Amino acid sequence: MPYVLSSFDRIQKITKIEPTKLRKLLDDLCAKGLAIDIWANGAYNYMVSPMVVGIFEFTMMRMGDNLNFKKWAELFHRYLQGEGISFYTENFKDGQQVSIARTLPHEGAIPDEDHVEVLDYEKATSLINAADKFAISVCSCRHEKYHVGEKKCDVPLETCTTFGFGADYMIRHKMGREITKSEMLDCFARSKEKGLVFCADNTKTKGIFVCHCCGCCCNILLGITKFGYPNAVVTSNYIAQIDEKLCNGCGKCAKVCQINAIKMAAIEKPETKKKEDAKIDKDFCIGCGVCALSCPTKALKLVKRDKRVIHPESTFERIILQCLQNGTLQNQMFDNPQNKTQEFMRGFVGGFLKIPSVKKALLSDALRSTFLASTKVWVRAQGKGWLTEL
Repeated sequence: MPYVLSSFDRIQKITKIEPTKLRKLLDDLCAKGLAIDIWANGAYNYMVSPMVVGIFEFTMMRMGDNLNFKKWAELFHRYLQGEGISFYTENFKDGQQVSIARTLPHEGAIPDEDHVEVLDYEKATSLINAADKFAISVCSCRHEKYHVGEKKCDVPLETCTTFGFGADYMIRHKMGREITKSEMLDCFARSKEKGLVFCADNTKTKGIFVCHCCGCCCNILLGITKFGYPNAVVTSNYIAQIDEKLCNGCGKCAKVCQINAIKMAAIEKPETKKKEDAKIDKDFCIGCGVCALSCPTKALKLVKRDKRVIHPESTFERIILQCLQNGTLQNQMFDNPQNKTQEFMRGFVGGFLKIPSVKKALLSDALRSTFLASTKVWVRAQGKGWLTEL
């Protein structure tokens, strides 16, 4: 099967599987979340699901009877958080910066004078208003932790939200149920009240999901707190800041921080009744704003980071950049696994792109835009320009 999103006819031509049999195979794979079908270019196109977001989420979100969730949860838990080599070590150990998800700042955590400068893709309300279809599903992380006995929160299982063609996929394959825009807004309001972190699709346009994350269950946040990889999720363009004059040392911010980025430090010779100061670990703060929402004295707020975080414009760009940093871009460029010429080109180009200096240059601020533009030209020349619109 081709490595990239492909039409039924192309998959049939490459695999040489009889059409009726192939259609059933693909339908069965999509129903289990092992493959993805997306309506694009006037037809359904298919691709193998990645592990995340993909096989893990879609397996634990499935609805129906006689599904062995407990066994699946145990297997996924061992895979994701196993000793030694784990999902985290293999995907974040080299300082990868292009994660699948980015932090979405809570709008109420940003001062009114700065709120007008918040871009639309950084607002949950804007993401919801831009979508035409909505779905809610059982949170795969929370579901997994429930079955392995590690769910410590009172957050409902049904909290994962998807939009647009993402929602369409979830609804069609019974991995989520369709809800209204009003219901979606209510869901976000409840999560805000519970102090959950919003982790959105790491794109500026056409975002398809927002996770409602707690520190005990979310595998993305556990990548930070349990495994020590601050790059497990891309930060927002904001960071928490404390006004020492307003802080009364109550410690509520430290209690609600889902990634333990705030600690209370004792004051040796306090000049007031305050005996502790809140200290923010700026290397780990992801700029979610949960702490600011809980601060009774308004001493905490989100402020702009000194250096702006660059997010991919689209899903296409995110996938290209992720593949480049993970050494698999050659599979996107030469995607036919049956073709011997392409097999040679995958090896040749893959070896070149894995050279550290080459990879670093292409991912740099100076060359990234040019590289992505060239990639789009290549894709359009292959007759697959519609892929760049995703």
